[in-house]
Formats: sequence, structure tokens, C-alpha cells
Amino acid sequence: MNCRYPFINIPLSYPYHALEPYIDAKTMKIHHEKHLQGYIDNLNLLLKENPILQKYSLRELLVSTDKIPAKLQSSIQNNAGGVYNHRFFFDGIAPANQPLNSRKFLNKAEQQFHGLKEMRAELKSAALSVFGSGYAWLVYEKGTIKIITTANQNTPVLEHCTPLLNIDVWEHAYYLKHYNIRADYLDCFFHVINWNRVEQRYLRAAKPSFITR
Repeated sequence: MNCRYPFINIPLSYPYHALEPYIDAKTMKIHHEKHLQGYIDNLNLLLKENPILQKYSLRELLVSTDKIPAKLQSSIQNNAGGVYNHRFFFDGIAPANQPLNSRKFLNKAEQQFHGLKEMRAELKSAALSVFGSGYAWLVYEKGTIKIITTANQNTPVLEHCTPLLNIDVWEHAYYLKHYNIRADYLDCFFHVINWNRVEQRYLRAAKPSFITR
């Protein structure tokens, strides 16, 4: 994955229409080609104007705030976060009804949340609680799966936890199909979660020797 300057908009592994009827093709196209591309363009421009930052990976730009000039920190967070969060979101969804390679993550989540239905309810509640724009996340931290939220294009504290799944609740992720009814979008979103990808992230993070990069 391209994770250093100059950043590019990586093609999705599925066509824009592949998530219908749950997420429509027009929303996917605009979301990927306009919104994500806008963050990529803005980030590349910031780095072009500040060559000293070009050596940092996308993740390093988000966790190395002490190395970034104070006047640039907000702009870097907004745009590097926009690229990271959107790439993570698109990689965590897939056409519905794909067979699972295994149920290791789902079994862990079921044990911890006392059922997948309960985990889904908690995740939906978290996503609904985001005021304005932001994300709801499943993250892995110290042997535990947690549900957290972030505002705008903020990211989880990547030094302390490993993201497993995020739900984009900016209105551009659902407005064309669901207008302002976020709950309906969330109900559809649960049909297109790529649980195999979530499990890959979980198994990697749960390894004793895992070091976040």
C-alpha cells in the first residue's frame, strides 16, 4: 500500500456498485474519487510545501506530532487522518454474503460482548452518538476489543491500540441514499463488513510479537 509521499488514490478491490443495495454506487464513487481524493491532494500539497515531512509514512505523520511544526499540526491531522481513515474504511467493507475463512475474531467478540447482536448494538449506539462528523471504531488494546469514537478526521491513539474496523459517519458516506437518517445507513453497513479483513487485523494485533507500524 502506498503510504509515503506522494500519496495516490489506491483503486478499490471491488467495483463501486458491488455493495448495492446497501451502499449505492454513486455514493461510493463520490466518496472515493472526490472526498478521499481531496484529502490526498491536500496532504500532498502540504508535504510539497514542507519537504522535511516527506520522509514520514502516513502513520508517522499521525503519531509524530512532536516532530511536526505547531502551525502545521492541525492541517496534517485533518488531511493525513482523512487519508488514513478513508483507506481503512474502504478496506474494511466488501460485497455482502462473502464466506468467512474462520470465526476466530467473531468468536472472541461474541465472548466479550455476550453475543454478536449485542456487539452490533453497542457499535451502532457509538456511531449514533458521534456529534456532527467522525467515526466509530472497533479497536484491539491489551487483549481486549473496545468500541471508541473519534471526531472529524481524528484517528485512534495508534501507539496504544490497533484499529480493527471503522464506520464513517460523515454525511457524505450516506446522504444520497439515506438523507440524514444515520441509523438506516448503519443497519445497511453491517451487511457489508469484511469480517475476514477484520479478523486478519485482529490476529496480527493479538500476536505476542506484534509491533504496530
